[in-house]
Amino acid sequence: MRIESIYRYPVKGLTAEALEDVALTPGATLPEDRRFALAQGDSAFDPASPHWLPKRNFGCLMANARLALVHSAYDSRTGDLALRFPGEPIFVASTRTDDGRAAIAARLAAFMGEDARGAPRFVEAPGHSFSDVAKKVVSIIGLTSLHALEQAAGAALDPLRFRANVYVSGGKPWAEFDWIGQEIQLGQARLRVVKRIVRCPATEVNPETGERDAEPPRWLRTHFGHADLGVYAEVLEGGRIAAGDALEVLG
Repeated sequence: MRIESIYRYPVKGLTAEALEDVALTPGATLPEDRRFALAQGDSAFDPASPHWLPKRNFGCLMANARLALVHSAYDSRTGDLALRFPGEPIFVASTRTDDGRAAIAARLAAFMGEDARGAPRFVEAPGHSFSDVAKKVVSIIGLTSLHALEQAAGAALDPLRFRANVYVSGGKPWAEFDWIGQEIQLGQARLRVVKRIVRCPATEVNPETGERDAEPPRWLRTHFGHADLGVYAEVLEGGRIAAGDALEVLG
């Protein structure tokens, strides 16, 4: 099996950003992955004392499909976040200043309309990840498993619906489920696979149109008896991974 593509998602619920290569660090997510989030006005998230909260506390595609229409780009060197809303000029603000974060929150909340609860805040906390799980992990999807779902459902599915960090080719469908509890070599890094990824209604959203035009969770249950696609893995030994690198199961 080999890495076909690598993605980070700097802002929870917003655009995937493709990477040719990236250095993984033990016990961490991909650099900048889910670093920021739009906390809903009724969210209890406190940047001064961060702890994991369920995704409904934040802007997310599961509950806020309209966010798929916002194209974002984060510059990790300057801290600037660019947002392009449909039919509007590109908006750029700093994630490193109070005024910049407030402006980002206001623009996103205005676009969300009734989906925005109270006064949303654009938030981050050093070392915190707004992942769907509390453990800091890397998400991996086997493309043969995705193709098996497509064939069973009779529908083509953009892999970005599933918002994984690493997409790998080769191997048999669902082979990654056999890796639970085992270690894998991914490029120069060593990881331990810890759990399957249960798919939620976020995967119903077309990342290009923002429409709910597919039902991957229901199709998975109907055709395969589960709602899982992909696995989470924690980084044990850091190192660089790149498109084309091999994935080897170490046992």
